[in-house]
Amino acid sequence: MIEMNKALNKFFKLEQHGTNVKTEVLAGITTFLAMAYILVVNPAILSAAGIPFKQVFMATVISAAIGTLFMALFAKHPIAIAPGMGLNAYFTSVVASTGLTYQTVLGTVFIAGVLFLLLSLTPLREALIRAIPDSLKFGITAGIGLFIAFLGLRMSGIVVANPDNLVTFGDLHRSVTLLTIFGLFVTLILLARRVTGALFIGMTLTALVGYFTHQLTFDGFVSSPPAPVFFDMDVPGVFSQGLYATVFAFLLVTLFDTTGTLIGVAEQTGAMKNGEFPRAKSALLADATATTVGSLFGTSPTTAYIESTTGAAAGGRTGLTSLVVAVLLALSMFISPLVGAISSLPAITAPALIIVGCFMMEGLARIEWKKFDEAFPAFAILLMMPLTASIATGIAVGFITYPVLKLVSGKGREVHPLLYIFGLIFIVQLAFFPAH
Repeated sequence: MIEMNKALNKFFKLEQHGTNVKTEVLAGITTFLAMAYILVVNPAILSAAGIPFKQVFMATVISAAIGTLFMALFAKHPIAIAPGMGLNAYFTSVVASTGLTYQTVLGTVFIAGVLFLLLSLTPLREALIRAIPDSLKFGITAGIGLFIAFLGLRMSGIVVANPDNLVTFGDLHRSVTLLTIFGLFVTLILLARRVTGALFIGMTLTALVGYFTHQLTFDGFVSSPPAPVFFDMDVPGVFSQGLYATVFAFLLVTLFDTTGTLIGVAEQTGAMKNGEFPRAKSALLADATATTVGSLFGTSPTTAYIESTTGAAAGGRTGLTSLVVAVLLALSMFISPLVGAISSLPAITAPALIIVGCFMMEGLARIEWKKFDEAFPAFAILLMMPLTASIATGIAVGFITYPVLKLVSGKGREVHPLLYIFGLIFIVQLAFFPAH
């Protein structure tokens, strides 16, 4: 065990990052628990498009495990990869609106994944990360924080839909809402007392209460994994049906969802140095590889997961956190009943999402609020991400407003040329190819 710890410390440079094996393992478990819902939710959404539930389950596990393992071993960041929420809903909507088979739409995901791989091998994406000004980076980080906090509030019933005002306060008589509030305050107390692994302990205590109050039930713990289905797609149909806009939408949303999350987590962990994201190419290749592999087995595009922020908040700083997530994802093939039970009770993970949302507000203090051309684009991102339930839409609005305001302020030369290019692309995308 001591030798293994030494090997892990040397490979992931744990001491250099101010962490240790125990902290990284706890962080990995925390991230996995926070994102485990995708193992059930993704098959549920994509099965509406006609893909068999068990096929999507295996495709979700395989793509997430491969992408996260790539991230762990090569990029060495505490960031997990899995099929993206929103992208799966868009996939289903394409099938429903066009009447095409899911195999044809999977072909668009495959082509987008290949293009994504090619882009990741070029300097373009790394240049894009360097080109994004600090105000947008901090806005993206905080916007993601509000996005995931709102997700936690919504999935737990603390905030519910309202026809008059879009959202309103939920019903505190609901058992899942009460359990979420219990988990939230328990975790807040642990954090205030500076207890190590507070988020994970809070989840565990919430799960125990959920079990004893009969909200968490298990129909077994272990089962044989379903057989995966390989290459269930129709690539020629993409060209015969002219689905270029769909390919573009998948590529663009995946591109900026992942970039936004990478920046958000890197800012949170302190990995961003002078606007540089270390080992960016490897991190981007991890997501591109997962998207391509996932399409081969039957799932929508993957993205860097915003729930990685829960692991970062629990102390995760290196690829060892991602390695733990990848192992747990692989093991989830055999414990699908247990994973399904935990992920079906939102009260377990919602408190962590809400709290981490608070952690991600820190960067707002570093935005120059008295400079309107810097402040408003960040504010627009902050506003649009949770209200549109889309990281990519928030980024798009920021990329459009930033160069426009700089131009009219006479500071157009301060803007990197890439921001002008992507600003124009985003205008076209939002106007004609919106991805929901």
